[in-house]
Amino acid sequence: MNDQGIKKILVADDSPDILELINILLSAEGYEIVSAQNGQEAVDFTDETIDLIILDVMMPIKSGFKACVEIREKSTVPILFLTAKTQDSDKVMGFSVGGDDYLAKPFSYVELVSRVKSMLRRFYVYQGSGIITSPSQLTLRDLNLNLDTRTLTRNQRVINLTDIEYQILELLLSHLKKIFSTENLYESIWREPYFYQASNTIMVHIRNLRQKIEENPREPQYVKTAWGKGYYID
Repeated sequence: MNDQGIKKILVADDSPDILELINILLSAEGYEIVSAQNGQEAVDFTDETIDLIILDVMMPIKSGFKACVEIREKSTVPILFLTAKTQDSDKVMGFSVGGDDYLAKPFSYVELVSRVKSMLRRFYVYQGSGIITSPSQLTLRDLNLNLDTRTLTRNQRVINLTDIEYQILELLLSHLKKIFSTENLYESIWREPYFYQASNTIMVHIRNLRQKIEENPREPQYVKTAWGKGYYID
């Protein structure tokens, strides 16, 4: 990841025309583009220099969903799914495997560039600038969230979080017992106006977070639900 300088974006799509189009659009905005033609290449090309990944879902050798799972084993950079599949179930699947956002084909130049800039801004500009900046660690029972390294440990074991999962956990830990509605969470983290379908997005990210930090995700001891109101940690 590059905190400064030109941001490098990995784009994976099996359509040469779409790869060329995205390359032209994003290069014109000053980004460096790395192109992959299938899911396996996307996994192979992901390293510490990549700042954002755009993944097509339907690709040969390895789908975007499968590639995302493997990428998440070594990287927490933002992942944008780019696909013609727009059903809610497909979106839920994308978020479940570690994706951060979803853009449907056909897309406009303005929409693509806006989404990319928003995701990069959220990941780099806003990270570490949340409500609590000191101390550098938030600790609750056996959970320890290091705000400097953006890492979570439980009983000294590292738990890998996506950027969105980290931001949700940091926000909730910074305000123990405070109930955040789905609208609160979405607008605080995405920094965009809330829309109705965003509730599903929040729900999936909360479920993924619980799978990682709870002994029994069905009976969470950390991220709890206030029915009809939202989520909180106590």
